[in-house]
Amino acid sequence: MNKNVQRLAITPGEPAGIGPDLCLQLAQQDHNFELVVIADAQLLSDRARSLGLSLDIIPFEASSARKSHRAGILPVIDVAVATSVVAGQLDVGNVPYVLKTLDVAIEGCTQGMFDALVTGPVHKGIINDAGVSFSGHTEYLAEHTGGQPVMMLATEGLRVALATTHLSLSEVPAAITRESLAQILKTVYGELQTRLGIHEPHILVCGLNPHAGEGGHLGREEIEVIEPALDAFRQQLLMEQKEVPGTIEGPLPADTLFTANNLARADVVIAMYHDQGLPVLKHMGFGNAVNITLGLPIIRTSVDHGTALHLAGSGEAKVNSFLYACRTASEMVAHAATH
Repeated sequence: MNKNVQRLAITPGEPAGIGPDLCLQLAQQDHNFELVVIADAQLLSDRARSLGLSLDIIPFEASSARKSHRAGILPVIDVAVATSVVAGQLDVGNVPYVLKTLDVAIEGCTQGMFDALVTGPVHKGIINDAGVSFSGHTEYLAEHTGGQPVMMLATEGLRVALATTHLSLSEVPAAITRESLAQILKTVYGELQTRLGIHEPHILVCGLNPHAGEGGHLGREEIEVIEPALDAFRQQLLMEQKEVPGTIEGPLPADTLFTANNLARADVVIAMYHDQGLPVLKHMGFGNAVNITLGLPIIRTSVDHGTALHLAGSGEAKVNSFLYACRTASEMVAHAATH
């Protein structure tokens, strides 16, 4: 068995969306890692036919030797859809199928069958319509692996990690505590070193309020929560390592943090909430970015976009982000193997 070849579990996500299309497009290229798609094999075959793509879909054998992916051949773990799939048309009946593919992938990763998980886009609304409380992949993976996740998106020239994820804006201040921020700092700092190969991380931390609170005149979260959390983390690093490789700066005003001079010296920016940091990142690299979940016992990456129902089955979906997610997962596995 060639342990130098990373084996990636791929879940297409919502079957009526572009996830199946992206898996099929990935399979048209050679890669230096192995792809194993967990999906309905007939769905993939039908979608390939409608897209005019030539593909040999074969059953995945866990005992088989690892080998780099070769164009035109796709190993699949067959999980049957519950109802027939029409591209672009959501069906609540297939929600159990979507979750089953994730469960199979998670089990395979935790048991060492796969080195990492790469997920296609799911549709949160239809999952909730099925009566399943679901706020996103990140939270679902944490619930099923016992991790403490941190959501980070990356594109060329910028990484943004989030102190809070899928919360309404009114809930954000209460969700940011000294303890939660300290855990996020620990996770981001540690995984930049162990899974991303950045040995001296330079981290910039946003304030929560305009102008980072303006000395307390525009909010006191910076003074009472963020600054103490950063100071405590720096002291913890000094106690553990006698020195702090890299730097941790903040809280900084978010409106001036995201400027070229600042980003040139940052390995990651920690934003306090979803729409503080991600609009900047997606402006820089939408469609060419990757969603990385830090803080899990498994390595997981994903696309930076949604299900794009209007593009499903059209042949117009772009595979860039999915390919970036696979390459990033492979690189993270390689970095982790050296620690």
